[in-house]
Amino acid sequence: MQTTVKGLIIREQTIGESDRLVTLLSDEFGLIKAFVRRAKSFKSQNLSSTSLFVYGEFKIYKGKDAYVIDNALPIEVFFDLRSDIERLSLAQYFAQLTYYLGQEEQPSHEMLRLVLNSLHLLCKSEKSMKLIKAACEMRMLCLGGYMPDILACYRCSAYESEPMFFDVQEGCVYCKDCFRNNALTAPLGVITAIRYICLCEDISKVFSFKLSDENLDILSDICEKYLLSRVEGRLTTLEFYKSIKQYE
Repeated sequence: MQTTVKGLIIREQTIGESDRLVTLLSDEFGLIKAFVRRAKSFKSQNLSSTSLFVYGEFKIYKGKDAYVIDNALPIEVFFDLRSDIERLSLAQYFAQLTYYLGQEEQPSHEMLRLVLNSLHLLCKSEKSMKLIKAACEMRMLCLGGYMPDILACYRCSAYESEPMFFDVQEGCVYCKDCFRNNALTAPLGVITAIRYICLCEDISKVFSFKLSDENLDILSDICEKYLLSRVEGRLTTLEFYKSIKQYE
């Protein structure tokens, strides 16, 4: 039976001479792996509509061994990502994170919106890539089941102090009186930003905060280190993104 889903292609792989295996992050069914027959043929109507970062409407059916995409109608292709290697590499990192943290057969409305909003912001170039990266990392961890305990100090329940400390390994925060040696120093403004990212009800507003350059650097460091402590597997796209940043 054929089903129509809306989703974003987060991974693609050539199979044989002309077929393509793609992974969709769909609204209703989470991650879906599906074949696109003869997708690499220039005569195929699905050639461009089943490429990486295409958000579209896909007609799929369950074949003998896997799903098959019968037809694809692109809604957004995020073409502007291709004009900047740094933004493209960050988008590829988000796609790999989605592949690791997403789930099959589970509604993924918020994760899909988060990734789509992240890609839109990368295309618009209106916000710092460091801010987009940190916010996407932390919120995606929350959606993947790794929300840190950031409401109050883990030991004494103090809501705030200056500074506070974020424990990457334990996924919690401490006040200045309960500091542990392995926790990262975080000004209260950074902890407030983390709370906002994790708890903001409208996912389209996750990126709507401001920090000084110094505090944004601290937020970026905390979010990346916390993510690396939770995600298994080598994040090759993050390594590539950071290698590009070295030459700025």
